[in-house]
Amino acid sequence: QVQLVESGGGLVQAGGSLRLSCACASSERTFNKYAMAWFRQAPRKEREFVAGISWTGDRTYYTDSVKGRFTISRDNAKNTVYLRMSSLKPEDTGVYYCAAAIAPVANAGTQYAYWGQGTQVTVST
Repeated sequence: QVQLVESGGGLVQAGGSLRLSCACASSERTFNKYAMAWFRQAPRKEREFVAGISWTGDRTYYTDSVKGRFTISRDNAKNTVYLRMSSLKPEDTGVYYCAAAIAPVANAGTQYAYWGQGTQVTVST
């Protein structure tokens, strides 16, 4: 069983910053055996890939709209993955989900077997 718990969401003005955290608890394998990713879903839109990080953290991937503004990282000693978001825009608003995969990082949600409940991020103008 794998549990993912996100935190750190909230309301922020455009141009501001937030850091999301996702704590992982797994009885199946150690945290460093999961590729991790963040997805988001805006109102009336489909869920989209935001960022992903490899098992060891040496490879990161971003969707084009967040490159240069968001940074994904992980601390395997703390079983936690982070998403640092800066220069936030209203279009970044949505529910942000943490996801874990036994496979390599992918931008398709179907590749991820485990999901958190999500944390709301709202960026105001």
